[in-house]
Amino acid sequence: MMESFRSMALLLVLLNPFLVIIYLIDVVQKVDRRQFASVLFRAGLIAGAVFCCFVVLGDALFSDVMHVRFASFQIFGGLVFLLIGLQFVFRGPTAIEILRGESEHLVGAVTMPVLVGPGTISASIVIGKRHDPLPACGMVFAGVLFSVALMIALKILHDAVRTKREPLVQRYIEIAGRITALVVGTISVEMIMQGVQSWLERL
Repeated sequence: MMESFRSMALLLVLLNPFLVIIYLIDVVQKVDRRQFASVLFRAGLIAGAVFCCFVVLGDALFSDVMHVRFASFQIFGGLVFLLIGLQFVFRGPTAIEILRGESEHLVGAVTMPVLVGPGTISASIVIGKRHDPLPACGMVFAGVLFSVALMIALKILHDAVRTKREPLVQRYIEIAGRITALVVGTISVEMIMQGVQSWLERL
């Protein structure tokens, strides 16, 4: 039971709803509550399905199917997040312009790289190694749905507070966005370093 809790906690840390909601602030401000819930729920289902693939197949999906090293994925993913983090530093939360558009476009943009990334995929592989496939997939979906539900609750809270304290909310978003940039940038550099280290170890 404790091992199952630790596995879910590992995924929840990487799917941190309080961090992701700032990352998605452009969407939070643009769309209404119902559309936001619909987009996030569909993105969560897609992300859960992707994670389950890695739970079952592990890193063999990279080495046996695509014939590439997982380290390459870590390095590329780290570079992508590093660019996003730099945009956050210099432009604030409005940097994520790719998330603008109709809901059918938002689903893909929210799924990747917001939910599905090198960190969450790595966590899925670890969970797959710790548990049998069926319980592991259940943990993954439970973690994803919990994160989605919490982000929807944060959207509701944002809408309620924004109507009364809009200047305060905007100031909080700006500050939190800069802090998010530091977190994203730090994680990005760590991903790149881990990928390079794994690459060198296999030479």
